[in-house]
Amino acid sequence: MTERGFTTDGSWNALYLDGEWVEADDRDTIAVENPATREEITEVPAATEEDVDRAYEAAAEAQESWAATSVEERNAVIEDAIELLDEKRDEILESLAIESGSASAKAFAEWQTAKGLCHHSLGFGEQMGTETSESMIPGKENEVERVPEGVVGVISPWNFPFNLSLRAVVPALATGNSVVLKPASSTPVIGGLLIARIFEEAGLPEGVLNVITGRGSDVGDRMASHPELDVMAFTGSTEVGKRVASLAGEALALPAMELGGNNPFVVTEDADVDAAVDSAVFGSFLHQGQICISINRHLVHEDLYDEYVEKLAERAEALPIGDPRERENVIGPVIDEGQRDDLLEYVEETVEQGATLETGGEADDLFFEPTVLSDAENDMAAACNEHFGPIAPVIPFSDEDEAVKLANDTEYGLAAAVHTGDLDRGRDLADRIEAGMVHINDQPVNEEPAVPFGGMKASGIGRYDGDEIFHEFTQTKWVSVQNETRDYPF
Repeated sequence: MTERGFTTDGSWNALYLDGEWVEADDRDTIAVENPATREEITEVPAATEEDVDRAYEAAAEAQESWAATSVEERNAVIEDAIELLDEKRDEILESLAIESGSASAKAFAEWQTAKGLCHHSLGFGEQMGTETSESMIPGKENEVERVPEGVVGVISPWNFPFNLSLRAVVPALATGNSVVLKPASSTPVIGGLLIARIFEEAGLPEGVLNVITGRGSDVGDRMASHPELDVMAFTGSTEVGKRVASLAGEALALPAMELGGNNPFVVTEDADVDAAVDSAVFGSFLHQGQICISINRHLVHEDLYDEYVEKLAERAEALPIGDPRERENVIGPVIDEGQRDDLLEYVEETVEQGATLETGGEADDLFFEPTVLSDAENDMAAACNEHFGPIAPVIPFSDEDEAVKLANDTEYGLAAAVHTGDLDRGRDLADRIEAGMVHINDQPVNEEPAVPFGGMKASGIGRYDGDEIFHEFTQTKWVSVQNETRDYPF
């Protein structure tokens, strides 16, 4: 078998099924490119529906014995995986740069968050004990325990491939489930196959984790509708998520959906402009804005508007652009041509609608310039759509009611942030904004292992992280014991 390490180097042209690396053989393959250089990194198999079936069958067969292992045994595997995350940190960071275009700050934050989520999952096994409950029937004892759901399917995206795969995989394993993981076809190594390698090295039993590579258009429907599926954990666009959730529902599997966002950043007239711009630059341009919780719209009070736009544009122009393997570069490439072309179209259409291009708006191959658009309105293309790029439309407002109306005027409700000089006022605004996560005097790109992560409205179903993911991946089971002979009425 081909030796596989912990970087994108070498051959990854295999699926990970039932504890074995299954070579591509006569399957079609998918070329994986470095978006910064456009060089081919490797190729991976384009899995078939038969491969998906094999993965689910292996997971279903392995799940019962995995659930029967002790909490200590399951945690030992996860602890060994965490040690590998530490030991192979530099290789993981390099793979994030090469495969997903992640600049150093983003890559490190992704690795750090993934590690924290793994640590948090170690406590889930202890929560799967039995609790007693009172009975209205004499002599009866009621026990309620939490048990695994069974087989968890995971479809993860390309923007934070390592973290957003592990935040589903590890809690699922910790609670006694088995997993079938399909990473995005743009990031199949760091989002999937390298994770399989980590858990293989950590001693995870065969079949408990299976990794399928391939295009969603080919195998996505089978992933989301398989008869062995019990929970479908999906992170991606709302449009695709609706179909995934529908298929999972037809299979009577629970959908755990983290979907799109159109996140407002509200700056009130008493805010510290420099602090707000500091937050805005990070929240708009980290990872080229390719983050579901990045700032999509800057809503700025008219009294501060001109100063804010000027300072934001100056900061955007100064951000270093280039290959993310060079530590000084902050802006790396967007993921592919389709993403770039969408961004160019959003900017062009928004300017045609009356906005002013303050800076940016052009691309050199896949390197898209940080872009600031003033005189924007909520219904312009770059504002009303989830643009998923380094574009900052800045929209003025006159009072708090207008700010809240603008913030909520979207089908999405994932994340938001408010900058203000009055924390009580900020809390009031946070309460009025329809979003699952709101940050005061910060920006919306935040994820912490112990805090629930998810959105309202069209931004998803359920929550990741915190103890919420524990409840997504487990179910209750009631066992009663009648200790005394029961008196029946007939």
